[in-house]
Amino acid sequence: MKAQLFILAFLLLLPVFLNSQTTVSKGKAELFKDVSAETGLNFRHYNGSTGQYYLCEIMGAGAALFDYDGDGDLDVFLLQGGVLDPKAGPSRSPRQFSARLFRNELKPKGRLEFTDVTAQAGVGYQGYGMGVAVGDYDNDGDLDLYVTGFGSNVLYRNNGDGTFTDVTRQAGVDDARWSTSAAFLDYDRDGKLDLFVTNYIAFTVANNKVCHDPVGERDYCRPSAYAPVPARLFHNEGNGKFIDVTEAAGISKAYGPGLGVVCADFNGDGWVDIYVANDGAANLLWINKGNGTFEESGLLSGAAYADDGVARAGMGVAAEDFDNDGDEDLLVSNLRREGATLFRNGGNGLFSDASAQFGLARATFLYTGFGLGWFDLDNDGYLDLFVANGAVNILEELRGTPFPYHQKNQLFLNMAGQRFREITDEAGPALKLSEVSRGAAFGDIDNDGDIDVLVTNNNGPARLLLNQLKSSNHWLSVRLEGVKDNRSGIGARVGVLRQGQKILWRRAHSDGSYLCASDLRVHFGLGRDPSLEAVIVQWPNGTREAWNDIHADRFVTLRQGSGSSTTTGQVAARQHSHQLP
Repeated sequence: MKAQLFILAFLLLLPVFLNSQTTVSKGKAELFKDVSAETGLNFRHYNGSTGQYYLCEIMGAGAALFDYDGDGDLDVFLLQGGVLDPKAGPSRSPRQFSARLFRNELKPKGRLEFTDVTAQAGVGYQGYGMGVAVGDYDNDGDLDLYVTGFGSNVLYRNNGDGTFTDVTRQAGVDDARWSTSAAFLDYDRDGKLDLFVTNYIAFTVANNKVCHDPVGERDYCRPSAYAPVPARLFHNEGNGKFIDVTEAAGISKAYGPGLGVVCADFNGDGWVDIYVANDGAANLLWINKGNGTFEESGLLSGAAYADDGVARAGMGVAAEDFDNDGDEDLLVSNLRREGATLFRNGGNGLFSDASAQFGLARATFLYTGFGLGWFDLDNDGYLDLFVANGAVNILEELRGTPFPYHQKNQLFLNMAGQRFREITDEAGPALKLSEVSRGAAFGDIDNDGDIDVLVTNNNGPARLLLNQLKSSNHWLSVRLEGVKDNRSGIGARVGVLRQGQKILWRRAHSDGSYLCASDLRVHFGLGRDPSLEAVIVQWPNGTREAWNDIHADRFVTLRQGSGSSTTTGQVAARQHSHQLP
């Protein structure tokens, strides 16, 4: 009987596996093309290293893909480094040391092309940049920027006319410590976006320590050489001001050297939780109690450590439903000889280490991962995986070279939610580059229905990897517009209902990866069947709506209150097998 069931399951899954493999094989020559130079996205990160081995030199920097001017295409914001050595004078102009904003000219010109609009937009952040978060914190319909750095952070309010204003002081959201990733979220469901800021360690230029690698050569210190510093949670008061609720919310009760953060409802209770990847310490899972406070449950949930109980060097983090079972899973990138950790959600916020089971433990073992994300490369309905790699300590095989930290990035195909197959070597020249990659942001930058990847490199050029697969599979891209909830729809869950299939769930968010913000539009790969019964939105405040007249292969905007009300029972009756949470 067991043998018969196994054969039946294999036969049912075989078409899906073949579909995935066939789709990719069509694009073996070049799955991604680096178009940064030809599109005018000319940017090179500069870490300012002078041989003092200041730790922050090797850690940055991030980027954002967001539509700052509301014209329907994604623009690019990139963070820059600088010179930290007080004895070294600046060798570049202030403009070269600033963050840069590139406007996408796709809509007016009909082709992918970028114009540097940093000066006129007023976002030339000149601190030692680290990361960026995107969200409409004032609910005026324009996306704002929060920039983190080694030193002071900055909140840029989007004025809606192509310019930004630095409102950090008025808003009360600065933090002079070393901040890394940040995220906008509505943790109390009041319709206003709050702000979580991840902080790293108590490193300063003045307290820089001298560290060596195993053969005695000077190298960057590990984070354990310095004390960690707590993250911060800011509550949005709705009047342009935030208040620090870190202690009141319980966030100060536990902390580590934080690098990555992602926010999602991991236990399905309707309240957004917060997951922090710590570098060399237990990862933290802050469970939202629904009363303005959080309880740290990383150890109890199984998401603090890998299955051997040893803390990893957590860098980046992704949260998505990679196996299409309706809950949010977690993936954390780690140091070389640790491998990435896949925490699979059991459906109730309890996780198990499934890294080996899904083929990721061995494949990522020799790499130091930073930015990463699950995305549907071929629009087959299963989320594939991209990991940006680059070492932080000298690689023995590169010893003696000018910048001995570079590694190849990696691309994995999701085999129908059963395992991941690495296809890096099949992806073309863009994935053969060996660089010191850090950030990875995801979004459909040329509006052609598939997801592209923006990669940042430490002390190297930004790479815009354009998806070349041209799959025949169908897709849908959903932009949310909140009315009672936050305007940008952050935290909402979007589901696609199709005849005879489970609801395919995705989440509206820009957080995750490492130091980066991704496209807020919710992208669905639909496979070969374009028919849709309905699109369901569960808004952050718990209300649900359905739209029945949505068609595949297009971009749609769903405004809160414009759909029809739906209940769990109604959807379950039509769905047969997969209820709304």
